[in-house]
Amino acid sequence: MTQGTRPSPAEVMFAADEASRGLGIELLGHGPGTAELRMTVTRAMVNGHGIAHGGFVFLLADTAFACACNSHGPVTVAAGADIAFVAPAQEGDVLVATAEERTRFGRSGIYDVSVRRGDEVIAEFRGRSRTLSTPEPTRDTTARGAPGTITKESR
Repeated sequence: MTQGTRPSPAEVMFAADEASRGLGIELLGHGPGTAELRMTVTRAMVNGHGIAHGGFVFLLADTAFACACNSHGPVTVAAGADIAFVAPAQEGDVLVATAEERTRFGRSGIYDVSVRRGDEVIAEFRGRSRTLSTPEPTRDTTARGAPGTITKESR
């Protein structure tokens, strides 16, 4: 962001994301339907097998997904997500998650996120998004109720 420029919806959302920023996740870049974030695996992120806990890898990918799907402006949330862990990450590894929009239809979208350590893929994530509804234009709902509403009189 440059001085005098309004922050993008992704920047606003990320700035308010205490969970991700508290883990040291950095927003490297973003654009319409895309985002790139970075996280270093710390000692606190390593599980009992001595590798990065999958929940932290998921969180990094999910945050990249959130930035990408919120890049268009309306508040958008996850409707679901899946992850495939491809290779383990170790303490000290720097992971980069790159999110790309695959499609948007109606209020839904599909996004893919690759998590890499250098050139090596660590995990592949697919997120399904849902844009929260926005207020519809005002309609006359007096007497009979909103269109499509079943009232006593219409049964």
